[in-house]
Amino acid sequence: MQRHYYISDDLDDLEHVEEELEAAGLSTPQIHVLSHDDAAVAHHTHLNPVEAVLKKDVVYGTEMGAVVGVIGAVLVLVVAQISGWTETVTWVPFLFLSVVVLGFCTWQGGLIGIQEPHHDFKRFQDVLNAGKHVFFVDIDSDQEDVLQRVVSAHPRLEPAGEGAGTPGFVVRGQDKFHDIVQHLP
Repeated sequence: MQRHYYISDDLDDLEHVEEELEAAGLSTPQIHVLSHDDAAVAHHTHLNPVEAVLKKDVVYGTEMGAVVGVIGAVLVLVVAQISGWTETVTWVPFLFLSVVVLGFCTWQGGLIGIQEPHHDFKRFQDVLNAGKHVFFVDIDSDQEDVLQRVVSAHPRLEPAGEGAGTPGFVVRGQDKFHDIVQHLP
């Protein structure tokens, strides 16, 4: 999916845009509003805000920490093998140490990531600090015309670029989950 970013200072207008996009066939998980004013976004019940955890780089930081952890764990095992310690002490302490190194690095990566804005949203920090909002839509190529038609009817939306969107299978999974939850007794 392709992500299209727009900037606006009017949450009422963004709510209308979201309603029009959904009426035209886009689903709620495809549409999000990123803002520093979470209370104002919450007052617009039809807007789909970015979840707090996704505003930060926790997932990316955890992934990078895990990569470093795997390298560290392999390094522990290689040093243990090369040094010959495994012949005198056995592999057990080194296996445990490698698991601890992997876990610690993964955890530390998450802690570092929670302190940073999401890497996709860093470019909008000045806009967000100025009190504006970032509206973004993840679309398939066959939905491009719908998006352009709706956006062109809202001149207060300022195009702010494109990027890689959420994978289509994730959006479809969120749609299915939402359908199941709505049909529960």
